[in-house]
Amino acid sequence: QVQLVESGGGLVQAGGSLRLSCAASINFFSLNTWGWYRQAPGKQRELVASITRSSATNYADSVKGRFTISRDNAKKMVYLQMGSLEPEDTAVYYCNVALRDPYSWGQGTQVTVSS
Repeated sequence: QVQLVESGGGLVQAGGSLRLSCAASINFFSLNTWGWYRQAPGKQRELVASITRSSATNYADSVKGRFTISRDNAKKMVYLQMGSLEPEDTAVYYCNVALRDPYSWGQGTQVTVSS
């Protein structure tokens, strides 16, 4: 019973871009604030972007001006447009609600940025 499915990751050179997608087969999708998280090797998972039900957005300082989060409530999808990628962005990226009580984590999608 997969609830969160991330896709769109891959290998890209520094300065390039990627668009990540998250399919969330969850009831009441539109009522929640959603976020993109990432976990780099040897580090804890961190929230890098979030979007409320009214489409207000928030970003970690490390990605401001480079990443854009968006959502499609009708399709129950969350997206992360990633530009000007840096090697430091290399991580497994996950989507989930940006709340204290998240859903079970999906498999994530690997983003690798080469220099």
